[in-house]
Amino acid sequence: MDQPLTYRYHLEQTDSPFWAFAIHDGHHIHPEIEPYLAIDEETRLREEDPYTAILAELPFNRFVSATSRFQLDINRSKQDAIYLQPEQAWGLKVWENGLPQKWVDRLYTSYDDIFRSIDTAIQETIDKYGYFVVYDIHSYNAKRGGAQAPIDHLHNPQINIGTVHNHPKWSILTSLFIEALERKQAGVATFDVRENINFKGGYLSQYINTRYGNKGCVFSIEFRKDFMDEWTGQLYPEKLQEYKQLLLHTVETLENYRTHSHEK
Repeated sequence: MDQPLTYRYHLEQTDSPFWAFAIHDGHHIHPEIEPYLAIDEETRLREEDPYTAILAELPFNRFVSATSRFQLDINRSKQDAIYLQPEQAWGLKVWENGLPQKWVDRLYTSYDDIFRSIDTAIQETIDKYGYFVVYDIHSYNAKRGGAQAPIDHLHNPQINIGTVHNHPKWSILTSLFIEALERKQAGVATFDVRENINFKGGYLSQYINTRYGNKGCVFSIEFRKDFMDEWTGQLYPEKLQEYKQLLLHTVETLENYRTHSHEK
């Protein structure tokens, strides 16, 4: 399908009722918009979710964004999708002297086009399988106090699952999914996985659930950036692969559940 000129993404469909989204993986800024930026590339990268496209390499349908959230954030409502004010971007000044209205209008048009594509993709999945599950994959910073700041483990789990927008009918699947991520051995969880602690699911989850929540659910998966140095960007490949293998481990849970999901 045609893509809007001001937003790059990769949409890949396969024989599966499951979707993996990595909507904040992208770092690209349109060349004609870049001169208006005030924010530096290093700060941008720190607030993006690099490597989540690798985590989304699952035997699923996939939607991966190449465009930076600092150009257009499709995990925000339309009026907040362009960070025109610092309060929309963690206090960061994104645009030097604002963004010309012609670009604002073009980006808003892109936003509408993207969500039409998402609508089509989810509806096609429902038409074919009767249901769907979305892995909405993100990562988050836990050292906002600086590179050497200690992590507050009480409020920053290794993996936060946002489910606040999901229909209650998917609660059993949610419990099974979290249990699969925990990888318990002798009753003890290997990974710290918690639900709706500091992330409860963004606009993409709200949008999909509002329209299709009786047919499927969205797991907004926030990985603490243990697989990289969030300040320098250095990747820890072994940890990234550990998290990817963990997601692959959950596929069996979905497959086992799908045999009776049509009746839920």
